[in-house]
Amino acid sequence: MIETFAALLVAHVAADFLLQTGWMADNKRRALPLLSHAGVVLATAAIATGQPAHVALLVLVGLHALIDIAKARIPAARGALGFLLDQAAHLATLAGIAAWAPELWDTGLWAAAPPIVLQVATLAAALVLVTQGGRYFVATLMQDIELPVPALNAPDADANAEDAAADAKGLPRGGLVIGVLERAMIFILIAAGQPAAIGFLIAAKSVLRFGTVQENRAASEYVIIGTLASFGWAIAITLLCETLRSALPPLEILPPNP
Repeated sequence: MIETFAALLVAHVAADFLLQTGWMADNKRRALPLLSHAGVVLATAAIATGQPAHVALLVLVGLHALIDIAKARIPAARGALGFLLDQAAHLATLAGIAAWAPELWDTGLWAAAPPIVLQVATLAAALVLVTQGGRYFVATLMQDIELPVPALNAPDADANAEDAAADAKGLPRGGLVIGVLERAMIFILIAAGQPAAIGFLIAAKSVLRFGTVQENRAASEYVIIGTLASFGWAIAITLLCETLRSALPPLEILPPNP
């Protein structure tokens, strides 16, 4: 079951965060964008599990579409909380399908692949979820927080809001790059077994960024909230990824011959 869940998770991340276009995401009240996204969900799930045709995947696509329809039509489902609830619903669906049809992986085309294949795929999916998922989460969270400082630019919806608001004269989309890089570094540090080093990352960012808004309390709090949200997302997702990877079959790397 755990291999099936991991494969479906890889497919979900690819469908929602890599292959979903803005047109699909913004027009799910319309049939064509919704069906297009559903087709992507089906294709990624079939490829990830190695199942060209299986009724469980059709059920998965149907449930995925229902969740997306609900999110598009319920005003309360928007914003950061809506994003978290949407992803939690999708993950619950993946777990349900994996429990119902645990044989998806074992009877798929990749069943004979070495364990490292699924391990690496899970790591890659987690990295995308940490960086791109975190980008959307932080941006939607900060959009709900008003920054009453006329001198500062409003954050770009695609950027990491805590950095975009920190300096109106900063590099274009600099906040986006900073946010992606910091979350990627957190992911690498935890995956490498060096979580204590995250403290140095926080200290470095404090010195470089918080000093630019230290005379403005509103801007300082804005930056701190966004930074904590970004770090918190990266740490939580990476720890969940490591928990999942620990449940997958071991890599079975043999020790060198004496």
